[in-house]
This record gives sequence, structure tokens and C-alpha cells, in this order.
Amino acid sequence: MSGVAYVNGAYLPLARAGVSIEDRGFQFADAVYEVWGVRDGRLMDEAGHFARLWRSLKELRIAAPMAQTSLRAVLLETKRRNRVRDGIIYLQISRGAAPRDHGFPNPPVSPSVIVTAKSLDQRKITARMERGVSVITAPDNRWGRCDIKTVGLLPNVLARQTAMEAGAYDCWFVGTGGYVTEGSASNAWIVDKSGALRTAPLSANILHGVTRAAFIALARAHQMRVVEESFTVADVKEAREAFLTSASNAALPVISIDGTPIGDGKPGDIAARLRAAYERAA
Repeated sequence: MSGVAYVNGAYLPLARAGVSIEDRGFQFADAVYEVWGVRDGRLMDEAGHFARLWRSLKELRIAAPMAQTSLRAVLLETKRRNRVRDGIIYLQISRGAAPRDHGFPNPPVSPSVIVTAKSLDQRKITARMERGVSVITAPDNRWGRCDIKTVGLLPNVLARQTAMEAGAYDCWFVGTGGYVTEGSASNAWIVDKSGALRTAPLSANILHGVTRAAFIALARAHQMRVVEESFTVADVKEAREAFLTSASNAALPVISIDGTPIGDGKPGDIAARLRAAYERAA
């Protein structure tokens, strides 16, 4: 296994990198994570990802392991050591390692910090963008604080695996009232019959996507009508187009849901226009 990881102060080959078996991220999913997209060697939406990271840590009452300037230096050095110009940087911070007990360690222990970075094939991402992807739906059975970016992602893992086995790219969760909340690792969008961009409003039921926020701002800057309003699967099937947003994909067109084509069954213009604007701005 090639590559370099930062683990608690040391840069190590991935094959030798690891944390204690008593790390609470491993034992309890008592940890948060963040993912930065990297384009042309630069961090995408840098400030937004840091802001969400500090919020997640605060919500779980995990101490910040270092100042933002120091952490940023670690991210950039990990990126450099892995020679990533186009890809992602993954950061995970757990409460730390302590004898297994559900309560917080007392006295507190130092948080564990892990950083990895990898390149992504932009040609494949572009081809996927041009081709579009399919999604399926599943009941939203996740915990009630999806707004915190924790590593407790088992429902997301199972949903994505179900999608893959069905020949789809992703799964969109459907919550109370039959409304789509989000994807297994992305925010969900449609262009509705009136031409408005719609995405679910911020709540505890969805991740407060940094890329989502950037796309809302970009759309409004380009005089597009954006409505932060929930939509149903029926709304998706009647939409002009649909897409998902995430740090790794930016805007990825969704051309069918549960086997039903969306619009004309091809990627729409709005997702492409927004993606191009995002790549220029972010």
C-alpha cells in the first residue's frame, strides 16, 4: 500500500499507520471527519470546511487538537507528500484512546488526528458528469443528528452498497412524509417544473454541505431561483433535471431514480453550468 498518512504527529507510510485499538473512533465512532476537495493543488472551499469541522467538534465536545493554522499546515504537507494536485484530503479527529467505557475519559485524553490524501482521476469524474448517474431510494434510518459530520456512517455504507448492487451510483434517503433528505454521501437537488433549484432546508436531518452552500451562493449570483424546500420522490420524477453535490464530485447529474428517467434521461444544462462556475470560483 503506497502513500503517506499523518497520525498523531508523525508522517508514516499507510501500511504502517494506525491508532490504538482503544481509540474511541474505532470503539464508538466517537469522532468527526472532514473532506477537502483539491484542484490544481489548492484546497476547495477551505474556510467552509474548517468552520464545519470546528462546529462538529464543539457539538461532540471534542477538544480541538491544534490551532487552525497548524492543522492547515498538516493538511498541506500530507497533500504534498502524496503528490496530490487533483483529489481529496481526508481528516479524522477522535476523542482519543482510553480504556473502553461509554462515558468520556476522565481525566480527558488527547484527541487522535489522522490525515490522508489521494488523487482522483478527473477524466473519470468528467466522464461521469457527462454521462450522468442513477440513484435508488431507501428509508432514512440514520440517527437524528446528521448535521454533525461524524464517522458513524453504517446506514450510509449499507445504502451505498445496496445502490451498487442495484447497478446505481448512489442512494437517496427518504424521510418523514416521503421527502428526500440527502444521498449517502452528498446533498440532493432538483430543478423543478417551474425551473427553480430546490434542495432540502438545513436541519438536523441533513449534513450541512459546504459544497451545497457554495452552489446556493453561485446559483443566486447567476440570478437562478433557489428554494431551500424539501421535495418528494414524485417531485424528482417530474423534475426537469436532478443532481447531487459533494466535495469529490462538485455537481453530478442524476438521470434516473428507482429506474424512472428524470427529464429526458440525460444530464441537464444547469448542473453543468453550476459546476463550471464552481470550478472557477472555489
